[in-house]
Amino acid sequence: MTEKEKVIVIASTNQRKIREFKEMLEPKGYAIKTFADLQTLPETEETGTTFRENAILKAQAVTDQLHIEAIADDSGLEIDAFDRAPGIYSARYLGKDTPYDYKNKVILDRLKGNTNRSCRYVCAIAFTRPDAEPEVFQDTAEGMIAEVPSGSNGFGYDPIVFYPPLGKTMAEMSDTEKNQISHRGKALAKLEKWLNEKR
Repeated sequence: MTEKEKVIVIASTNQRKIREFKEMLEPKGYAIKTFADLQTLPETEETGTTFRENAILKAQAVTDQLHIEAIADDSGLEIDAFDRAPGIYSARYLGKDTPYDYKNKVILDRLKGNTNRSCRYVCAIAFTRPDAEPEVFQDTAEGMIAEVPSGSNGFGYDPIVFYPPLGKTMAEMSDTEKNQISHRGKALAKLEKWLNEKR
C-alpha cells in the first residue's frame, strides 16, 4: 500500500464521529483527513431515501473529486409509533439548528400515553475507493423511548433512548459501554472486520 493509498477522508464535520473513525483507522496506518483539511470540498446534499444511499453519496463525492478512499456515515433514530420517523431526517427534524433538548421534549410529548415506544438507532457506513463499487456496513441498536430524559454523556437523542439490556439510556452509558452496543460501534466493527480480511 502506497502512502497515497493510506490517506483516507472522513466525510463528516461531526467531531465525535471523526474521533471514533480515527481511533479505529489510525492504528492501521491510515492518515486521516477531514473536511477541515480539505476546504475546497462542498458539503454533499443528502438526497438519498435511505441511510445507505446518503452514506454512499457523501463518501463517493469525495472519492470522485480527490481520487482517494473515503468514509462517510449516515445515521438516525427510527421511532415505530411515528412510522419510523424522523429516520434519515433525524438531524433536520424540527429544523437543523433546533436544540436537541427541544426535539426530545417534542418527541416525549407526542408519545404521551402511547404504549408503543420501540425505536432504534440506525447507522450505515460507506467506504468508497477509486474504480470500485462502494462497500456499505449497516447495523442498529434497538431500544425504547424513555418516559423522561436521563443522562448527560451522550448527544442528540441519547437522553431519551433507553437500552433495556443495560437498563439505562444511551446518555447514561460510559463511552466503552456505548461503543459495544451502539449502531455506529457495531457498523464500525463490521468495517474493521472487512478491512482486516480484504486489505
